Amino acid sequence: MAVPKSKITRMKRGMRRSHDALTAFNPNECSNCGELKRPHHVCSACGHYAEREVVAIVEENFDEDAA
Repeated sequence: MAVPKSKITRMKRGMRRSHDALTAFNPNECSNCGELKRPHHVCSACGHYAEREVVAIVEENFDEDAA
């Protein structure tokens, strides 16, 4: 079994982990509806991407009497 020859200091451990940090979310505004969306992704609110509709969004109406 591999055993380290000497103790790894907190500084060396921190330097190794320095690239593991998470990056912040960078939202863009949808050009069609103005909602915040991920860059280079289809807008989840209106279904548009690059000024054209690529996903048809269907609004569902639930009747209280139908249940």
